[in-house]
Amino acid sequence: MLAVHPIIQFLAILLALYVFSLGLQRFRFLHLQQKSIFRWKWHAALGKIALGLLLAGMLGGMAMVYVYWHGFFVMGMHGKVALAMVPFIIFGVGSGLYMDHKKKNRKLLTFIHGLNNLVVLVLALTQVVSGWGIYRSFVLGG
Repeated sequence: MLAVHPIIQFLAILLALYVFSLGLQRFRFLHLQQKSIFRWKWHAALGKIALGLLLAGMLGGMAMVYVYWHGFFVMGMHGKVALAMVPFIIFGVGSGLYMDHKKKNRKLLTFIHGLNNLVVLVLALTQVVSGWGIYRSFVLGG
């Protein structure tokens, strides 16, 4: 059962990396004046899934910690970084939904949205490192 959380999060991170690569095409066009194809609908749909999976995985991880270790944040920085990611994820989803529903040519919000989601991605990648240590120590037993 403890393998579910890392599998979901790892898949969410892989999906988020792909979504970020799609968003880079928009960045190239808007800020670097390079020709590129931005798959807006694909980016928006997969972005919602990736960020939703990250949030769901966090809740699942918190539930697992509570069930197995009878508390929250007993895994130290791993739990604290996850909690710090929540406002960034919420902003990423919110700003993405806003831009998807109110389509127009904008530079600043798209830049902030992308930068915000880059922060989410970097934090998620640090979670892989700390999560692997937790999994190795507490699940694999060594």
